[in-house]
Amino acid sequence: MTRIPLDPPRTLTVRLTEWYSRRRFGAVLDPGAALAHNGQVLRTYLRHELSLARWDRLDPTLKALAVMSSAATIGCSWCMDFGYWESAERGVDPAKLRDVPRWRDSDVYSDLERQVMAYAEAMTATPLQVTDEMVARLRLHLDDAELVELTMMISVENSRSRFNSALGLTSQGFRDRCEIPA
Repeated sequence: MTRIPLDPPRTLTVRLTEWYSRRRFGAVLDPGAALAHNGQVLRTYLRHELSLARWDRLDPTLKALAVMSSAATIGCSWCMDFGYWESAERGVDPAKLRDVPRWRDSDVYSDLERQVMAYAEAMTATPLQVTDEMVARLRLHLDDAELVELTMMISVENSRSRFNSALGLTSQGFRDRCEIPA
């Protein structure tokens, strides 16, 4: 059960955001409905997310695995659900997305992908558990721009997942839209 109503005031910004959300994602996103209770926060968040969408230095699969690892560590079911759907829509292997919560026991990941997920978990832990060795191993595969983008995406997902979890936002069924029925 959400801890905030998902029926914000019907301002022009909210109506435009809902229209865009339905057109782009097929539904009004619950985090957007929650954010819409404060127009200034919503507008700032939208600009931020639109800027993030243009970042393209990091491999999309690495980015997706990092973001989902952070969400899984926090336990944000909304982020896991939406992240699975969004990443699958962008061509990331669904087997890799499915196995994120149990990545240590899965055989679908490369060594670099495992390093990225370990880094995401270490960044998400409180207190931070990132080590010099962990970053040095990543730098063998990633240039400085890629490492910065990876680090910031994990940081951003920490913020998203903590916001959604704190307000009690849970899965909206996005993953069900891309799964092949049994």
